[in-house]
Amino acid sequence: MTERDLLLFTVSHGEDEPERATVPFIAAATAVVSGQRAVAVATIDGVLLGLPGVVDRIEVDGMPPLADLQHQLVQGGGEIWLCSACATKRGITGDRVLVPGAHIVGAARIVEALTQGRAITLG
Repeated sequence: MTERDLLLFTVSHGEDEPERATVPFIAAATAVVSGQRAVAVATIDGVLLGLPGVVDRIEVDGMPPLADLQHQLVQGGGEIWLCSACATKRGITGDRVLVPGAHIVGAARIVEALTQGRAITLG
């Protein structure tokens, strides 16, 4: 798979807006199950989803639990990119333990992926 095949799903919410946090992960998990390379790009409060235990507290009636979706995404080869500026603002630095598949990435990496992949904004 080339970088062009990369699908980026943006998520900017967490516990503040559970539905908006969940929907991008539904799409990203579906993408990896379909054989696509998918990344959930977390910005603003979405970066908190990269911390252990946070997704365990997010469930929306009628939707799969966010913890299950995050696990499905990562088990399928997907990743979770945390915006470095957003993470730093919220005290999340490289020495913090993150959930499996989560990485703090700079704007340059996200822009590079955007120019070569496809971005989908759902959250």
